[in-house]
Amino acid sequence: TIPITINTMSSLLSSTLLCLFLVGTEFHDATSLQPEQPISRRSMMVGAAGSVGILTAGGSTIGNLLGGGVAQAADLSFETSRSTGLQYADAKVGSGQPLKAGNSATIDFVLSTTGARYGSKIYSTADKDTPYRWTLGDGSTILGIEKAILGDGDLPAMLPGGIRRVVIPQSLGYGKLAENSKSLCVQDGQPGPIPPPNTAFEEYQRFKNIYCNSDRQYQPDIVMDIKLYGSRR
Repeated sequence: TIPITINTMSSLLSSTLLCLFLVGTEFHDATSLQPEQPISRRSMMVGAAGSVGILTAGGSTIGNLLGGGVAQAADLSFETSRSTGLQYADAKVGSGQPLKAGNSATIDFVLSTTGARYGSKIYSTADKDTPYRWTLGDGSTILGIEKAILGDGDLPAMLPGGIRRVVIPQSLGYGKLAENSKSLCVQDGQPGPIPPPNTAFEEYQRFKNIYCNSDRQYQPDIVMDIKLYGSRR
């Protein structure tokens, strides 16, 4: 055994107190750096979504291409649907009767992303003059778009002629594509819409790198601007 002298005990006590002081200082410094009201990543994405030009296409808003009366991005007021997880803002409210599952739907859309390094916009049907058509509820289209159109719980349905911006999380987006990108992420692949590689190859490559990439740990939220037509255009 090693005899413990008064000097040894004093040294040990001093070392212990010093360690406790340093740990306490680091803890205080770390906690003092935390914001008083943390901002969630999702809230930041909504702010980013609000700054994306409404349905931008070729330097002009799609509102100018398809008709006036469209709010600008700065005027949008986002709401969160608790029942779906979607965040949405109506740039223009349509009229008439909402569509139902089983109806044929036709939309023009601008697909953007919150996670791109070189610009947010990926693809616009208005640029190519190729509206997107499908039957609501047939499984061919991501749930985020279907819920944005049909409504769900506290999310109101869109009306024909309306324009809505939605922020779509991975759970309602393209998660399935990354799981089997070789067979799903192709021309007319499902769930869509997918930029057509035959006529929009560069847009398709950007889309594929972000949403058909199994190496990505997460998929960034989708920002989708949707103009809804009636069941027949």
